[in-house]
Amino acid sequence: MTIVVLVGTLDTKGLEYGWLRERLLSRGVEVVVVDAGVVGTPRIPADVPRAEVARAAGRDLERLRAEGDRGAAVTAMARGAAEIVRRLHAEGRLHGVLALGGSGGTSIATRAMRELPLGVPKVMVSSMAAGDVSPYVGSADITMMYSVVDIAGVNRLSAPILANAVDAVAGMAKGFAAEPRAVRPDQLGDDGAGGEGGGSLIAASMAGVTTSGVDAARERLTGYGYEVLVFHASGSGGRTLESLAEQRLFAGVLDLTLCEIADELFGGILTAGPDRMTAAGRRGVPQVVSPGALDLVKFGPLDTVPARVRDRDVRVHNPSVSVVRTTARECAELGAHVAAKLRVSTGPTAVCLPLRGLSTLGAPGGPYHDPVADEALFAALRDGLRGSAVEVVEIDTHLNDPWFGRAAADLLQRLIADAKAG
Repeated sequence: MTIVVLVGTLDTKGLEYGWLRERLLSRGVEVVVVDAGVVGTPRIPADVPRAEVARAAGRDLERLRAEGDRGAAVTAMARGAAEIVRRLHAEGRLHGVLALGGSGGTSIATRAMRELPLGVPKVMVSSMAAGDVSPYVGSADITMMYSVVDIAGVNRLSAPILANAVDAVAGMAKGFAAEPRAVRPDQLGDDGAGGEGGGSLIAASMAGVTTSGVDAARERLTGYGYEVLVFHASGSGGRTLESLAEQRLFAGVLDLTLCEIADELFGGILTAGPDRMTAAGRRGVPQVVSPGALDLVKFGPLDTVPARVRDRDVRVHNPSVSVVRTTARECAELGAHVAAKLRVSTGPTAVCLPLRGLSTLGAPGGPYHDPVADEALFAALRDGLRGSAVEVVEIDTHLNDPWFGRAAADLLQRLIADAKAG
């Protein structure tokens, strides 16, 4: 038996959820409907009524209604829905989750989805999906589907979109029921076998402009017996790396791509927030860091690049992303910023400086090759780390030279081995 859970507000979206339920049943999928609404009358019956959802959040439904605080109500029902979904999964009564909604419904449903392990099918049809979905997705594997029109009835435009969502989650849920593949973060922890052919995990950061160097490091670490998880330095990737490093799931971190930090400091679009590059140091995880891709800041399409930087060498990275070379002044600020974060690390930490360039664009012969700006970055790093326990290693090549990647990997292996021995 395959079971899909529908999580939604049945007072405002009840008819639409009824349509989803009937469509799923026609596909041979059992359905559990969870009502996370508060105010109006449910339009269809729920298998898990709203009062039970409120209780799961430690709240009384009538009291929640009487308070009249919509924000508090949405927060409470989201928390309760997450607890209900967690229980259903633990009981083996959930093989997938499907939801639809606007901002409120999306907040509630995705909060519940984020409670589930990686690998459990999660599909969210939302009018918010064409914008920044990072607050809804977080580090979960949620499939966001844009509804195109608002969720207000089933019409000739929304019907095929909702039908696609049903077919998608039904197919995924059936596959999951036949072959469960849920993975919780606590199942990914270091088993102590790395370096001897075991399955210990290494986190690595990478972008298109640092791929060759990171690939060389990854191959080297795989040879040492580690499994390397590569996180794309696109904002969400950095946040996920930090979240998992905070849980000490990695034997080590190879942080060779820091462009998210440049975006954070200088107004780029792919920032991972102010906490980027802090978790490993705080939790004592061995780490090797390189200032890879700090020679650029990422903005949106070419016509959206801020006027303040248009007089620089602006390049189209792809139709959605344009890049701008960082100046010597900005590089000095970046170096000081990175050093300040690293010098408070509680675990073994080293910095590798690729003296001949920080990215494919910044390598010798590349359009962003600027030894003066790079040296401003290196000097600030050296000054900021002087007197600290952080090891600084200078390598006379560019970051994407395989030699650099292998050297960084060898250094991380040494730090991990020393940490285990000591």
